[in-house]
Amino acid sequence: MGLVESSLRRYKISNPTADPLSTMRYIRRARHAGSWYSSDRSELDSMLTNFLEEARSASSSNLENGEKQDGNGQVGIPRACICPHAGFQYSGPTAAFSYLALEEALRENPSLRTIVVLHPSHHVYLDGCAVSGAAMLETPLGSLEVDNELREQLLLTGKFSTMKKLEDEDEHSGEMQYPFISKILSNAGMLNDQNGNCFTVRVLPIMVGSVRCAKEEAFGKLLSSVLCDPEIFTVISTDFCHWGKRFGYAPLPSSNLGIPVDKVYEYIQHLDRKGMDIIEMQQPGAFADYLREYSNTICGRHPIGVWLNSVVVNANEGKERLEVRFVKYDQSGKARSTTDSSVSYASAVARSMLH
Repeated sequence: MGLVESSLRRYKISNPTADPLSTMRYIRRARHAGSWYSSDRSELDSMLTNFLEEARSASSSNLENGEKQDGNGQVGIPRACICPHAGFQYSGPTAAFSYLALEEALRENPSLRTIVVLHPSHHVYLDGCAVSGAAMLETPLGSLEVDNELREQLLLTGKFSTMKKLEDEDEHSGEMQYPFISKILSNAGMLNDQNGNCFTVRVLPIMVGSVRCAKEEAFGKLLSSVLCDPEIFTVISTDFCHWGKRFGYAPLPSSNLGIPVDKVYEYIQHLDRKGMDIIEMQQPGAFADYLREYSNTICGRHPIGVWLNSVVVNANEGKERLEVRFVKYDQSGKARSTTDSSVSYASAVARSMLH
């Protein structure tokens, strides 16, 4: 049995087609370094260190209060996280809470070998999912190797396309995860050379396009056996509500909610919390209904939808049951009138349920 055939059996990915076209792999440059985050290695490292230390301190306090436990008082290993992707000065403190989960997963699960990053497309119309075509992902903290084996397995299904270099580099929602990943791998002692490059744990970015619910379900089912593998950790990249006229979304609270008219930020949190509650309940259909009812501008709604469908498949098939809990929420500013704007950031951790 060949390597690819063996790997397909390992992940139970069905319907392989002809071998994908040979593609010249590229080095994905850190295009948003110097604007969305610092391009200076020392400065960036210090910033992320501070974010992680602050999140760790806050999480320790929560743990003392029992907030990390599930309903049975049991705690499982982190298997996935939902993480924001705005500029680090805005979303970095919230994102750090997500990456404490990856830090714990690496510590508690020595078999972890690949981090799958599900992220949206902000610039390219895509009616499906596309894997990164990169060989390496550059960050100011060191480069990350792309999991070519898993990429080829997904391409063999005939259901995934491949990002072009410009499409890959223009998209910030994947890139904003890579410096944090590199930092966490460094903290775990998993960098392999003096330049901070990592070849022990690989990364596979997957861009999820503007797909309908049926395709979210199909891709979730297709990816389910991959995402439940103990060697895989999943990062779902998304911001939450983009509120304000510049985003074309500025609903105001109805009088029956009891939210003061000058506290729009409380209404935004109310909207976000409705969606977050449904995500915690792991109900992709209800999440789609919520989006149709409120039109909340959650830019990673399709990656969330694909992941939730995967979670449901694995739970129904008895492969893996997860507890999903949001651990941090913030906004870029407190909107008080229609002249204001804000973006919401939320971090969630999905843990395996202990039996």
